[in-house]
Amino acid sequence: MGTLDGRVALITGAGRGIGREHALLFAQEGAKVVVNDLGTGHNDAGEDVQAAQTVVDEIVAAGGEALANTDDIATFAGAGRLVSEAVDAFGHLDVVVNNAGILRDAFLTKMTEEEFDLVIAVHLKGHFSVLRHAAEHWRERAKSGEAVQASVINTASASGTHMVLPGQANYAAAKAGIAAMTLVAAAELSRIGVRVNAIAPAARTRLTVDVPGVVGEMMAQPDDPDAFDAFDPANIPPLVAYLAAVDTEITGRVFHVQGGEIAALDGWRPGAELKCDGPWTIEEIAERLPATLG
Repeated sequence: MGTLDGRVALITGAGRGIGREHALLFAQEGAKVVVNDLGTGHNDAGEDVQAAQTVVDEIVAAGGEALANTDDIATFAGAGRLVSEAVDAFGHLDVVVNNAGILRDAFLTKMTEEEFDLVIAVHLKGHFSVLRHAAEHWRERAKSGEAVQASVINTASASGTHMVLPGQANYAAAKAGIAAMTLVAAAELSRIGVRVNAIAPAARTRLTVDVPGVVGEMMAQPDDPDAFDAFDPANIPPLVAYLAAVDTEITGRVFHVQGGEIAALDGWRPGAELKCDGPWTIEEIAERLPATLG
C-alpha cells in the first residue's frame, strides 16, 4: 500500500527539478499524476515540450498512471484547462502541488517592468489560478454532499520568508505573497474539506544553481559521491507526499525543508514595542525607537 493510493495529484512545473521528483515519488506512492510543464527554460532559453511527457513515460514504465499537460499556469484560462483535464482524465482531483517557477533576478535600479510582471505572473498568479479552479471543483463536490479530503501544497521560498537575497525583489515578493495566500486559503477552504500548506525548499535546481554568490556555490554537488547530498531535489518530496496524504491533518503551515531538515516557519509577529500615553511626536520616536530596536 502506498501513502497516496487512489489519490489524483496535479503537479505544476513537474518536468524537471523538484517538480519532477514530486511526480516520481507521488506515482511510486500510488497516486495518479498530472504532470504539468510548459517546457521553457527559466530564462526563456529554448523550449522542450517533451519535458512533461518524459516524466510521464518514466512513471508509466514503472507501472504508474500519469498524464502530461503543457498549459501555461501563468494565465487564468491555462490553469482552468489544466484542472479540467485532470478531472476529465481521472474523474476527480485530490491534490494540487503548485511548484512551477522562473527567475528574473536584477537589482531594483535595473529591474524592468517585464521582469517584475513575469515573476509575479508565474509564481503568485500561477499559484492563485490553479488553486482557484481546483477550489471550485472541490466546492462543487462538497455541495453535492461528498466528503472532500483534498490537499494543496504551495511552494514558497527562503527568499521572501526568512532570507533576504539582493536582486530578488520580484521573486521574494511573489514567494512572500504565496506564503500569505496559503494561510488565507487554509482558513477559507477548511469548511469544504481542503487543507492548504506551503513549503520553502532549498535544493539544487536550474533556478538555484544560477543564483550568483554563496547560494549557487553552496548548492554544488559534494565531491564525495557517497556523501549525503543535502541539496538533492529528491530530499524535498517526502514532506510534500506526507502533506498530500488523506489522513494528514496539518493545515495553514509553511515549512522550510532542506536535506535532512524540516522547520516550521512563523510569519510576521510583533517584536520590539514602544508605547506612550498619547499621540506620538517625531522627537519622542527619534529618542526611543533606535534604542528599543537595539
